[in-house]
Amino acid sequence: MAVDEGHRTVSVTINGIEIEVPQGELIVESVKRLGLEIPVFCYHPRMKPVGMCRMCLVEIGFKQPDGSVRMMPKPQAGCTLPASEGMVVLTDSESVHRDRKGVLEFLLVNHPLDCPVCDRGGECPLQNNTLAYGPSTSRFIDLKRHLPKAYPLSQYVMLDLERCIQCGRCVRFTEEISGEHELAFRFRGASMQPSTFQLLDFESKFSGNVIEICPVGALTSAQYRFRARPWDLQTTPAVCTACSNGCNVWFDHRAGRFVRINGRINEGVNEEWTCDKGKFGHDYYNSTDRLRTPLVRKGDQFVEATWAEAYEEIVKGLESAGKDVAGLCGTRIANEGLFLFNRLFKQVLGSRSVDHRWTRTLGTSRVQTPIAGIEGKKGVLVFGSNPAEDLPIVFLRLRKAATRNGTQVTVVTPDVTEADAFATVASRIGQGDVLKVAQEIVDGQSELARKVADCLKEDGAIVTSDRVRNLPGGGEALRLLEDLAARCGAEFNCYPTGPNAMGAELLGVLPGDGGLDTWGILQGCCSGTIKALWLLDCDPTTVEGGDQALESAEFLVYQGVTRSEATAFANVVLPMAAPAEQDGTWTNCERRLQRMTQAIAAPGDSKPAWRIFSEVILRLQPSTPFFNPREIMKAIADADPRFLPGASDLPEEGAILSATTQAAMAGDGA
Repeated sequence: MAVDEGHRTVSVTINGIEIEVPQGELIVESVKRLGLEIPVFCYHPRMKPVGMCRMCLVEIGFKQPDGSVRMMPKPQAGCTLPASEGMVVLTDSESVHRDRKGVLEFLLVNHPLDCPVCDRGGECPLQNNTLAYGPSTSRFIDLKRHLPKAYPLSQYVMLDLERCIQCGRCVRFTEEISGEHELAFRFRGASMQPSTFQLLDFESKFSGNVIEICPVGALTSAQYRFRARPWDLQTTPAVCTACSNGCNVWFDHRAGRFVRINGRINEGVNEEWTCDKGKFGHDYYNSTDRLRTPLVRKGDQFVEATWAEAYEEIVKGLESAGKDVAGLCGTRIANEGLFLFNRLFKQVLGSRSVDHRWTRTLGTSRVQTPIAGIEGKKGVLVFGSNPAEDLPIVFLRLRKAATRNGTQVTVVTPDVTEADAFATVASRIGQGDVLKVAQEIVDGQSELARKVADCLKEDGAIVTSDRVRNLPGGGEALRLLEDLAARCGAEFNCYPTGPNAMGAELLGVLPGDGGLDTWGILQGCCSGTIKALWLLDCDPTTVEGGDQALESAEFLVYQGVTRSEATAFANVVLPMAAPAEQDGTWTNCERRLQRMTQAIAAPGDSKPAWRIFSEVILRLQPSTPFFNPREIMKAIADADPRFLPGASDLPEEGAILSATTQAAMAGDGA
């Protein structure tokens, strides 16, 4: 761990080894520079130290002018003690070992010995520290206290009070990181327990994190309970595809089935946190609605078919439609699949009618601030959208910027948002007044406009999302704000919200010259100008006029992971592998390209999207096929040099792609 040259350093001696560390660094962090460890329970490096558990006790002394060392009479908590010049630290003395045994002995007085049935067993810090530092036997033979077992704090989080060691990590997370203040300690002494206000449901959008940071089995996942043991699980690094933030996660699976999601460290994206949509929203991997084999319509019924039979039907249907074909896709598709989807229509079929956008007003994203860069802004305007809902990790960065770095946050939204709690200014506007208010802000005449100008005047940024395009006048409002940001020297960020919406945009999955957009394609199906439609993991029945469009299409291909309402209208149904069932790359909302390797096998005869399109293209236009996703990424990089980082081994944290516009892939490219 290198010392930051921008900070003043001090010399400390740890277990006889002299080392330079930043002045004020906590001793619990300083010892890590030597590869040593101080055991902790309450301490967490992303939260303020509180010194509640006393597990981190160490001996501390100071060098005297005569060269001697004067030791402090009592042990000190390493998690609250800042490093200073001449400090001497002992982490492995007989006294320290005795103190650790004593702390663990007291923690285990009432802690139930139910490791065999505890979901934390095998990955429990209390269990590990007891084995490493604790007493071999207990002197306490009295009956342990008994408290309610498996009390549901919410639909996701279960509380087992008997196991709680009162470290306060869960309470502090809701106060310092997520900011809802939903958990607090009730009562005193041995009766102290974490609880919600008035025993209401724990409704945080980030509640799953308290399960991961709990150092014992007091807080467990309602979904994961009794499903597996850590030694039963295989763990694969993955990227969350619940939204566009692209959080790094651990994908745990057992016997080929998804089990759970845990946060994985990426300092540039999610640090180590997850939102509940990402942590608990991947059960579709095990859904009974998973598509497992190709289906071909025979009369009013679907019959199972081989891939060869399905492709034969598709080729026949596409060729009969000529160039009157179109493609609509969702955003949970890897870059490689999107690239070949685009190529199928624009190069092979000669149609420029493809789109991935589903907002009421269509437009493209512009992002100038990386997710981590939000923390360094002096002022941020949040306009029109709710970051906690649309961009959960961006929201956590915003809160961190405001509460720790003093960033001035101005919130202008139709509804109350979680960001109001730390905003300097929070202004409500009507759903239909978005354009009017944006114009007032740009004109600079209203009181709100003056507050916004003050917010953006020095190193500012505007944060919004493509959801604003669903509001009346939202698209024009975003254009006005983009111009305002340019005038103020601020950065403008209209973050996409779909998992790989940024990838679809960069790859040009957009209508080319003379092509139809999403709404034009649906209208074309109704009018008969679009005869064949390919749906890639999307369901138009959720939007107005979608049912009529699907019913009017002469030939419809539905390709997806699970059944949907759109499946019933299809002529051919193709089962597709889910994100963690394939190799591929995804591009998050800040243009960070990240690679994901296959964690589990796709069920039945499902195939990755790229393979399906490669095989269809081969039948329509014989050529050398792609054999793996890396070959496709090389072709992508050849077409658009922005993707060159993906053509080689991406770093673990991914790589942010250039914002420079290349040749229009939305046209005849791709």
